[in-house]
Amino acid sequence: MMPTFDKAERLVEACKRADLLVATAESCTGGMIAAAITDVSGSSAVFDRGFITYSNQAKQDMLGVSEATLDRFGAVSRQTAEEMALGAISRSRADFAVSVTGIAGPGGGSAEKPVGLVHMGLAGRSGFLRHKILRCGNIGRDAVRVATLENALDMLIDASASNGCGR
Repeated sequence: MMPTFDKAERLVEACKRADLLVATAESCTGGMIAAAITDVSGSSAVFDRGFITYSNQAKQDMLGVSEATLDRFGAVSRQTAEEMALGAISRSRADFAVSVTGIAGPGGGSAEKPVGLVHMGLAGRSGFLRHKILRCGNIGRDAVRVATLENALDMLIDASASNGCGR
C-alpha cells in the first residue's frame, strides 16, 4: 500500500492536471482526509473544503443528511454515507466528494454494527454515486482511522483519474 502522503500527493497532481476540485465529509476520521490532502504543497488549487460532521446534528445541519435517514438506518450506514457525499457536493464547488462514517472503537460497536465498520461514499457533480464498506475489525482506533483515510484517498484518486466522472 502506498504511504498516505504519496497518495495525497498523487491525488493533488491528478486533480491539478484535470482541473478538478475535491471536498471531504468526515465523521470517524475527524478531518484526517482533509489534513492529508492539505499537507501537500499546492493543494489549495484542488481542495475546496472539508466538512467534519461528527454528530448527527452536524450531519443534518452541514450536509443535509435527513433525520429520517439517521433514525431509520443510523449514522453508520450506506444511506448516511451517500447523503453525506451528496451534501458535500451540493454545498461546495467540488467536482467530487468523499464521505466517511464509521465506528473506530474501541467502544460503540454492536453485533449489527461492530467496531471497525466504516461506510464510505463518493459523489460527483456529474451525478455518479458510489458506496464502499470497510470491515476492519477491532484493530484499534488509530488503525481503523488510518485504513479509512487510505481507502478514501484511493477512492478520490480513482475519481480524479476518470476526470471526476467516477467511471
